[in-house]
Amino acid sequence: MNLANRITIARILLIPIFIVLFTKYPDWPEGIYYAAIVFLLASATDKLDGYIARKYNQVTNLGKLLDPLADKLLISAALILLVSQKMLYPWVVLIIVAREVIITGIRLVAVSQKIVLQADRYGKIKMVSQVVAITVVMFDNHPFIFIANVPVDQILIYIALIITVYSGFNYIRNNYHSLKLE
Repeated sequence: MNLANRITIARILLIPIFIVLFTKYPDWPEGIYYAAIVFLLASATDKLDGYIARKYNQVTNLGKLLDPLADKLLISAALILLVSQKMLYPWVVLIIVAREVIITGIRLVAVSQKIVLQADRYGKIKMVSQVVAITVVMFDNHPFIFIANVPVDQILIYIALIITVYSGFNYIRNNYHSLKLE
């Protein structure tokens, strides 16, 4: 197994640590900040594994499958935990997670047909917007709360939601022709 894939697996292994830190949050107020740091660290490995895979010619079909799966697991875990603490509306999370499940389903159909569908640039923009929005929500709108009484965290979540839905439609539109659905 190459270095890029190991980094992707490390991202997956950081998810339970993130969950444990976050779930201790109501009784341990600082826990959410530690959880946010682990979340950011795990998110940063997404950029790192992609960079290493391309730079050292370590792009593999396993990596093309594991990388987006790791992203979906991390983002979904964070969103579900934020709903559990009433920091996000469930309908927002439902739409985002539904998009992720649909795209994963399309990728699984493609794999069964020996077709590997890679993420496109909108998927990457989606991931960055989600990471930024989720992090600001976890930090309870800090430092923006000191600048103005504007719910930047919620604005960022809605922007991420719009980008998420658009990227899903774009992904389906661009890859539908590649699948043999008969």
